[in-house]
Amino acid sequence: MEHPSIIFKIVCPDRPGLVSKLTSWISNYGGNIKHSDHHTDQDAGLFLSRIEWNSIHTTINRKDIYDKFQKIAVDINGKFNINYSDEIPNVAIFVSKQNHCLIDLLWRVRNGELKMNVPLIISNHPDLESIANDFNSQFVYFDTVNSSKSDVEDQILKLIDQFDIDFVVLAKYMQILSDSFLQKFSSIINIHHSFLPAFKGAQPYHRAWKRGVKLIGATAHYVTKDLDEGPIIEQCTVNVSHRDEVDDLIRKGRDIERVALARAVRLHLNHQVFVYKSKTAVFD
Repeated sequence: MEHPSIIFKIVCPDRPGLVSKLTSWISNYGGNIKHSDHHTDQDAGLFLSRIEWNSIHTTINRKDIYDKFQKIAVDINGKFNINYSDEIPNVAIFVSKQNHCLIDLLWRVRNGELKMNVPLIISNHPDLESIANDFNSQFVYFDTVNSSKSDVEDQILKLIDQFDIDFVVLAKYMQILSDSFLQKFSSIINIHHSFLPAFKGAQPYHRAWKRGVKLIGATAHYVTKDLDEGPIIEQCTVNVSHRDEVDDLIRKGRDIERVALARAVRLHLNHQVFVYKSKTAVFD
């Protein structure tokens, strides 16, 4: 039986010999490298590395691996993460009324495309409860109109703790999370159309159609206190023409939102995303 892969990520100041230092330790430990990706950000002076490897040892001592890599990280002044391919995180999905991203994510989970559990779905509308029931997820509705924002967010944070949630996906959740919430829980991925900032607010597809746009898209990013300006994970686009009506733009927009969000979640699950200096490096 094959052992789970060990996924090592590090960001550190660039200097000669870093690849050799990391890979030599893995080899000396009895590791076989499956994937090795490196990048130097010349402007930032940083070296980024993601190495996925297997150990030939019959048992994997995860604490021992962590402790030894920590010594390497201290030596090269780096920040690192170690994950394992058999880890299946618990994910909460936040939604409003639109169901296309929610259904797509749950379908991909059920079919084994996204290795995660979705024990919790939170919404500010009751409309999508039946979908949650179909996929055996707990659906929790909050009346955000007649309840204070702080009270709702406090209850959500309690649910995140109760369900042991590792990260959250905003699948067209039409609510802004407060700075206070993000200070307490910040591992969140969002999706939105890429008309921003040109067509903010209501009916962006209608206004884009009137302007005769020829390209629409979607952006998936990590959530920060700066609305819709977090580090970008994935962007997808699709062409439109003069023959397309508003309904066509909306349909194409929903299609591309599903694809961009699913790709972003998959990249996050596979630990292929580096976030540094308010931007990302994504290793395919």
